[in-house]
Amino acid sequence: MPANTGAIPITTIKLTAIEQSKRLAAYTAVDKHILPEHKVIGIGSGSTVPYVVERIVAQGRELNKDRMFIPTGFQSKELIVMSNLNLGDVDQFPTIDVTIDGADEVDLNLNCIKGGGACHLREKVLAEAANTFILVADYRKNADYLGTNFTSGVPIEVVPFAYAKVLQNLRHVLGSPNATLRMAKAKAGPVVSDNGNFVIDAPFPREIMMDPFPIMTKIKMLTGVVEVGLFCHMAQAAYFGNEDGSVTVKRKTEFSVMEEIIQPS
Repeated sequence: MPANTGAIPITTIKLTAIEQSKRLAAYTAVDKHILPEHKVIGIGSGSTVPYVVERIVAQGRELNKDRMFIPTGFQSKELIVMSNLNLGDVDQFPTIDVTIDGADEVDLNLNCIKGGGACHLREKVLAEAANTFILVADYRKNADYLGTNFTSGVPIEVVPFAYAKVLQNLRHVLGSPNATLRMAKAKAGPVVSDNGNFVIDAPFPREIMMDPFPIMTKIKMLTGVVEVGLFCHMAQAAYFGNEDGSVTVKRKTEFSVMEEIIQPS
């Protein structure tokens, strides 16, 4: 990492195999998609994103001095500030060149689940604002269909006043009988998002998750739902770091999604 940047030296310690996979995916995605002409860049949330910021910082102060970086939440805001990058807001820059974000799981068609960290409302705003939306993750997040490994369910941000009614609809109308209000682990009571809302986790059976777009639209229509952690038909590519040092890339083409393996150099 370049000197005098103020960035946290994330990789000065020995990384586990999983962390190496995350870093590999992040570095490859940044190298492919954060280009010199890109001046407004969205920075997502999750455990892979610190490596995204690390690689951007490594592009050098000269390249970054005229860029603006838009965060999806507290974590990415802190990364931007602590790395001495220019902090912007989507209010100032409603059109973003590239947004790079993590994912809880990605399927064969580049649909993904996000919201394990309760940031999916802001993440979706930045994804929709971006000309190019890229996902980065380790190999565990690469699946044929959503809900394979990420089994806690679809994250749904809901206003507190409506959570009980939304839960009832999810359980008895939309086919998620085990939908639950997400509870905090280090405080008494529910998780509260950056927007002051509650989060519901709603697992759905495989036959529904094989094509998640219809259930996403049905959930979104429930009164009180702010945003659904299903990102359908949005990502242009996803990068997954593998244990052997290769990177699996799922890339959207005109008619389908192509998968390729980038071997370690």
